[in-house]
Amino acid sequence: MEIELKNISYFRDGKYILKNVYFKFEKNGIYTVVGPSGAGKSTMLKLINRLIEPTEGAIFINGVEYKNIDVILLRRKIGMVFQRPFLFEGTVKENIELGPSLRGEKNIDALFYLEAVGLSKDYLFKDVNNLSGGEAQRVSIARALANSPEVLLLDEPTSSLDPTSTSIIEELIKRLNREGIMVILVTHNMEQAKRIGDYTLFLYKGELIEARKTWEFFENPISEVSKLFLEGKLKEMIE
Repeated sequence: MEIELKNISYFRDGKYILKNVYFKFEKNGIYTVVGPSGAGKSTMLKLINRLIEPTEGAIFINGVEYKNIDVILLRRKIGMVFQRPFLFEGTVKENIELGPSLRGEKNIDALFYLEAVGLSKDYLFKDVNNLSGGEAQRVSIARALANSPEVLLLDEPTSSLDPTSTSIIEELIKRLNREGIMVILVTHNMEQAKRIGDYTLFLYKGELIEARKTWEFFENPISEVSKLFLEGKLKEMIE
């Protein structure tokens, strides 16, 4: 899938959260989006998933402006997982089956998606309220996978997890990408971006400052702002 952000801006509360951003996600890979708090990273994901609309500019999916694509179909092909797992009341199985069942699908193999995220059949009938943070996040990803997405948008999916759960999620992300799913990951964890990113986008004050291969960005940042950010000397903002 190709996602083109064509000079998009998003204006809210008297200021630009994103300003004139152009970028084309055109290669299968893991894209990490980094920058200080308030830079517009999460806003970018919400725009791609059409949870909000750009104030200016347009977004194209495989060459088609996404306003001309059915929003339910769009979100089926571009899944999103949030920082805090949001699961519906009920069992793990019911959560995984929700999306396909709403489309009228029957005989959904919930176990297939559960095993895809490294959880056993013992979890199928567990109440979601009895899951750990890491387990709940994996179930969130399994639920997204049940919609057969081509792209996964991940908004800091490991920020509240312990190191073991974080490692499990990172390995899962890399495996899903190897299987053909493009991943766009927002993270504040620079080591995580280095570990799993193929490409890195750096946002600052709503503007896209750099977009390069991950190793190039971290080893040889071009802009002075990027250098200050990587050195921990860039003042953060409140979004």
